[in-house]
Amino acid sequence: MGALLIGIDAGCLSVFDRLAEEGVVPNLSALVDASVAAPLRSQIPPWTPSAWPSMYTGVNPGKHGVFGFTGFDGYDFHVVTGGDVRAHRLWTMLDRHGLSSVVVNVPVTHPPDEIDGAIIPGFLAPEDPPCHPDGILEEVRDAIGEYRIYPRYTRGDDSLSDAEKMEEYCSLVDMRGEAFRYLAGRFDPDFGFLEFQKTDTVFHEFDGEWEKVKRVYGAADEQIGRVLEECDPERVFVASDHGIGRYEKPEFRVNALLEDAGYVETTMGGKGMPTWNLMREDLREGKQAEEWEPGAVERLAARLASVGLTTRRVGLVLERLGIADRTRQYAPNGVVKTGNEQVDFPNSTAYMRARTELGVRMNVEGRDPAGKVPADEYDDVRADLVRELESVTDPDGEPVFEEVAPRERYFHGPYADRAVDVVTIPNDFQHFLSAQPSEEYFAETTEPWNHKIDGVFLASGDGIDTSRSIEGAHLFDVAPTILSALGVPRNDRMDGRPLPIVEATDARSYPEYAPAVREAIDASVEGRLEDLGYVE
Repeated sequence: MGALLIGIDAGCLSVFDRLAEEGVVPNLSALVDASVAAPLRSQIPPWTPSAWPSMYTGVNPGKHGVFGFTGFDGYDFHVVTGGDVRAHRLWTMLDRHGLSSVVVNVPVTHPPDEIDGAIIPGFLAPEDPPCHPDGILEEVRDAIGEYRIYPRYTRGDDSLSDAEKMEEYCSLVDMRGEAFRYLAGRFDPDFGFLEFQKTDTVFHEFDGEWEKVKRVYGAADEQIGRVLEECDPERVFVASDHGIGRYEKPEFRVNALLEDAGYVETTMGGKGMPTWNLMREDLREGKQAEEWEPGAVERLAARLASVGLTTRRVGLVLERLGIADRTRQYAPNGVVKTGNEQVDFPNSTAYMRARTELGVRMNVEGRDPAGKVPADEYDDVRADLVRELESVTDPDGEPVFEEVAPRERYFHGPYADRAVDVVTIPNDFQHFLSAQPSEEYFAETTEPWNHKIDGVFLASGDGIDTSRSIEGAHLFDVAPTILSALGVPRNDRMDGRPLPIVEATDARSYPEYAPAVREAIDASVEGRLEDLGYVE
């Protein structure tokens, strides 16, 4: 194997260092000692479904097209897939130069590309996803036993103890390493890419509880050691999509501010705010679903909300009667969304549509189906929006946002018009942002452990000059660096650069990437996203 890339979701040096001090990750610690290592600056937004594609393509979201967990078609939305990532991947570029790849558990790789080698998709793929080549997943299961993408339980399931949940986490981690080792032996690839997702999820689900973090990282480290021993790669790279840390400041509800400022209109009836869990039940039952339509109960909840009887008010009454939990158990999940206040997107001037996009979208004539902002007033309205958001301070009098910027500062390319119009970056990533309408601007943070901008990058092995500094390394630099290490020309559309630890190859033009047709998402995916805390 010419090069191995180990992806550790949410990996960062502060976590690595603490784990190393406690002797939890001997294999990872040895890699750090043998490597050139530095923080890896993530992109905006630093969230899984956009950041991993930016890493494996080397381009910003404006060139590959994925800005968050959902893509938008007007005011409707769909869950993103690999078909939404419209740029060449590391493995498709290597394939064009006769080099093979094995890719296991990398997010947003469903449906898989047809390459010389093998791909088992990861996060955002359905359970039992189509893999490449056909039949390879069944072959892997025959060889190693069980293989799954997602845990058997859902977040908040009290029927399992924490110990049982940790067993499930570690089993999933083991499956990744075992599958990769089998496929590496089967295909003898030039390039391998193995990703561990649970190193991120453990922080979200268990609020950074350190003993649980140690358990998951320990399992991942054991698999890393086995992969290194059996595959003996000539070069090893470790990279993460973002870092992780505690959010110390209160949650900020962006649409509450925008409503008071006259930009947002709300409604008490409709389909609800864009989230994953609107299609949760269909998806968990294994049905293929892409867009959600409310059923009879959800439509009734919307009608009741339109006359003031929201599900929140009903819930307060049920709590007083002591039957709220039982009622929630049997109520369709969409009731909560249709039966509460939500943004009226067609009638709003500007709004936050999804919190993980980190920004505000304007409703522009000629671009959006019911645009309100005339095209010739776009710049003036956006400038007013920027000033409004820049002026926000938290209860301590500190600015909520580190930066409020026009999208061109972060996104450029053929798909930049899909991005938010105004980028809003929380101050030191201490404020969790919410898109849910509210009467209050601030509330207790619902996700106290969440993403930080600095991840990690390590590199060692043949041709890697570990004496060189990689200070300032960026997420976009990973793909061109690995291509250069393997002697393959990088794509001239890449925004990243080969880091100075390798001899840079030339930049050349590649034919336009032909993405797979976007497929409907399997039942399990929507619910898993809610379980991971990415829905409100």
